[in-house]
Amino acid sequence: MSKNEDKEIQNILSIDIGGSNIKSCLLSPQGEALSEYTKLPTPTESTPEAVLTVIKQLAATMGAFGKVSVGFPGYTKSGVVYTAPNLEKGKWDKIEFAQMVSNLLDKPVRLINDADQQGLGLVDGKGFEIVLTFGTGLGTALLFDGELLPHLELSHLPIHKDKDYDDYVGDKALKKHGDKEWKERVQRVIDIYKTVFNYDKLYLGGGNAKFIDLKLDDNVVIASNREGIKGGAKLWKAAEKYQIVTVNPNK
Repeated sequence: MSKNEDKEIQNILSIDIGGSNIKSCLLSPQGEALSEYTKLPTPTESTPEAVLTVIKQLAATMGAFGKVSVGFPGYTKSGVVYTAPNLEKGKWDKIEFAQMVSNLLDKPVRLINDADQQGLGLVDGKGFEIVLTFGTGLGTALLFDGELLPHLELSHLPIHKDKDYDDYVGDKALKKHGDKEWKERVQRVIDIYKTVFNYDKLYLGGGNAKFIDLKLDDNVVIASNREGIKGGAKLWKAAEKYQIVTVNPNK
């Protein structure tokens, strides 16, 4: 094996699955982007099989890689998907999706919640940091000194009457209530998190973060999916205590 070939198999295909788009980028082990940031629409009928088809299409546009990181919009544990609130209803309960991706691409795979992967890519690694991703729904990640804390589906806490955070500031709320009211809701969410968590730094990411033009505290920053997807490299350096397992292809 040549030195170039050996280097290539250390590269990581980082995938970020969202309710609207599925994104990918080829990364070096250090998180350097080696390809264009590429995205394709999430299938309307977003079953596991349909999502795999898009992942295969994205992977075909990348260079050589030896590992795969997948950020998934729901609760995952040890390579298994338990919830997917913004994908096809009733199709994602206890799905061994890491194994499915590994078999598809014939590479080892690590699977984690999408906001957690974004968090690994965005944070400074100093103190208590929170990432909120505004997209189809609301994603959340908590980190302390750069280490992921146990994943909590905070977006499903109630915030107003029968609405949870997903309903309150998700994409449907933006389209239904308009830009002005949506940003007022985002401000309320930020205020709640500031009061409850007393974070050292808050990151606002996701596809709809670009619409946030609020006056923010100095320790609140707007981030992009392009930066967050680099967490796919850190995922391969993450501690096993995160309950992240490496899933290898079935032979």
